[in-house]
Amino acid sequence: MPKLLTFLFRHAVVGFVLAALFVGVLLLSDVSGIASLAARDSAGAFAIAVLTFFIGLTFSSAQMGFAVMLAREGDDEPGRGGGPGVRLPVFDAWFVEPARALVRVRR
Repeated sequence: MPKLLTFLFRHAVVGFVLAALFVGVLLLSDVSGIASLAARDSAGAFAIAVLTFFIGLTFSSAQMGFAVMLAREGDDEPGRGGGPGVRLPVFDAWFVEPARALVRVRR
């Protein structure tokens, strides 16, 4: 499997795990009576499964987006021979520097 697909799949799984934890917290805290409503209804398990699936889609999309946006760029410098190499993006948020803005002072 290509490295990019592995990278995206791994982060999609992380998003679905976070979504399952989120739905579990929703059910344990019984927000708006969702757990008691699901327990009383005959299709409650199906409703919880659909809720988990759609929240999982949202969380996994957000997780993949964060992972791609915060990834370090690969080695794209020309002249190294062999063409541009495929390099798996690595999280590099510890080395983020603030952007400098020029401000004109009015006197």
